[in-house]
Amino acid sequence: MTTGRRRLLALAAASLGAAGLPGGSAAADAPTPTPPPPPGEFDVAAENTAPGTASWRVTRTGAAGAIEGFTSQVSVLPGEPVDLHVSTTAAGYTVSAFRMGWYGGTRGRLVWRSPVLPGSVQPPARTDAGTRMTYADWQPSARLDTAGWPEGCYLLRLETGDGHAQRYVPLTVRSASTAGRVVLVNAVATWQAYNRWGGADLYKGNTGKKASRSLAVSFDRPYAGGRGSGQFLVYEAPLIALAERMGLALAYTTGVDLARDPHLLRDAAAVVSPGHDEYWSPEQRLHVTRARDSGTNLAVLGANCCYRRIRYEPSRLGPHRIVVCYKEDYARDPGFLRGQPPTQDFRRTPGSDAESELLGVIYDGYPVDAPYVVTHPHHWLLAGTGARLGESIPHLVGVEYDRVDTRHPTPRPIEILSHSPVVCKGRRTHANSAYLTLPGGAGVFATGTMRWVEALDASGPGGGARHGLDARAGTFTRAVTENVLRFFGQGPAGLTRPATDNVAVHYPADPAAATPTP
Repeated sequence: MTTGRRRLLALAAASLGAAGLPGGSAAADAPTPTPPPPPGEFDVAAENTAPGTASWRVTRTGAAGAIEGFTSQVSVLPGEPVDLHVSTTAAGYTVSAFRMGWYGGTRGRLVWRSPVLPGSVQPPARTDAGTRMTYADWQPSARLDTAGWPEGCYLLRLETGDGHAQRYVPLTVRSASTAGRVVLVNAVATWQAYNRWGGADLYKGNTGKKASRSLAVSFDRPYAGGRGSGQFLVYEAPLIALAERMGLALAYTTGVDLARDPHLLRDAAAVVSPGHDEYWSPEQRLHVTRARDSGTNLAVLGANCCYRRIRYEPSRLGPHRIVVCYKEDYARDPGFLRGQPPTQDFRRTPGSDAESELLGVIYDGYPVDAPYVVTHPHHWLLAGTGARLGESIPHLVGVEYDRVDTRHPTPRPIEILSHSPVVCKGRRTHANSAYLTLPGGAGVFATGTMRWVEALDASGPGGGARHGLDARAGTFTRAVTENVLRFFGQGPAGLTRPATDNVAVHYPADPAAATPTP
């Protein structure tokens, strides 16, 4: 059978969508029907009453290149089709679509499974000479019909017909409206920035050195990390499970969608940035800032957020498929030479616009591993934690951290809730969790540590976390996160819970003022 004929059959078979029959050696779970939502709204609590399954996990990665893939879009609306590009050494494979949530602690629900689809080996990675960008010039293998798929965060699990190899492909089934909801954002540009599939990411390339790094990265390729899931399982899945367990009114989107749709956050209750959300376009920042200034709350449950300024460009598959970030080489960027913003750190000139103006805190360094020290135990955000003044929670600050630093533009009033001593490359300073309120009524909470979302699983449901995080880290971060999500979901937090500025208590003379931040 010719390769072209095989692809046509695959496209036809996968277009069966939710009506497809189980096949191959995928898990024995049968797809479960979606509970009907109330009119005009997705019901997270009802969705999580559907039977879950722990079989979503990839347990067999197989040999390199045994199976891997990517989608033609990072997100689709429910019912929209999406092309799946797969390369496999197997004669056949299956696709299982798992919606990630709580589901009684199993964390996933099998929504759909394909029949056995014909496999083929696609060409090796290609590299753009000008930017050293690696990408997969692959033909579509299947078209997935997402009819009947509830909005949410999905992992598509590819599995070879013999069952020897599995691999994830992430996909967001995004919400058409965010009005009145807490918006969970998949930080897909940051996943891609650290994706070394094909040999290079935005940090280093085939020599292992900075000089060989890519100046742009493409969504037209699989993810090398996370067994194909990028950074989703570490920095986002624990947060999604917690939020869905709470039964909140949630919406789902990506940073790409926030950039391209200026109206997406209209009347949203809150926007939640996950554990690692470093790479933002100016458009995403503008739209989030406008939402915040109109009363939409903002929760930053990580560190190093909104640090790098990027630009999206099209690939042959469509718009917003290439992430451009020249960093210190911005003067070579053809876009910059055409008058577009420099693709480097937001805080740097030209075009300086420090992230603290949006977040209240600013990225201060890497790497650290330090205890989290509570300094405001009676604050409403810490209710139910049992925290004591000066309590120290081991390893919760790391590997990157933020602080309040008024040498940079910092909206006030801002309330520091933790003041954790750290030593970063010999420099002594502090990491801060902080709560900021704005004239428009919005509240902004920033954890100040990248390990926050990881800690949600520490000795809790779903297994332990890394870095020595213990049960106390888990109970503390879960309680605070529940407070943030619950109260931020009720509307502008600053109207009823204004911040009390206490920066002078912790930084009376700003002892780090003589030392420039990174």
